[in-house]
Amino acid sequence: MESLLKIAGVLMIGLALAHAVFPRYFKWKEELRSITLLTRQVHYIHTFFIALTVFLMGVLCVIRASELLTTSLGRELCLGMFVFWFSRLLVQFFGYSSSLWRGKTFETFVHVGFSILWAFLTLVLALAALSR
Repeated sequence: MESLLKIAGVLMIGLALAHAVFPRYFKWKEELRSITLLTRQVHYIHTFFIALTVFLMGVLCVIRASELLTTSLGRELCLGMFVFWFSRLLVQFFGYSSSLWRGKTFETFVHVGFSILWAFLTLVLALAALSR
């Protein structure tokens, strides 16, 4: 279980670092030009803090996997992270329109890939939260 938690942590760190390319990949400069400065800045700042949170969760899983599995506080932290990733898994199916990926090869691949990632993180953290 400790190895799975560390793998989950590495995946979270990678995901957090991937946020650095989002603005360019999604052409946010052009896409967000028409919204107010406040809304644009909130968008960028929230993206940064989501990435930071995911990064810190990943670091915690990598460097403190044993404590997460063997202490009451660690299991409670895993429960909180489970809620975060389970919520993200639900959003993958109920928050995004299927028209964004259905019938599009690359987008479908990304949708399925991230669905698997969210499911893996959800499962690992659920098991960690229930560990004794």
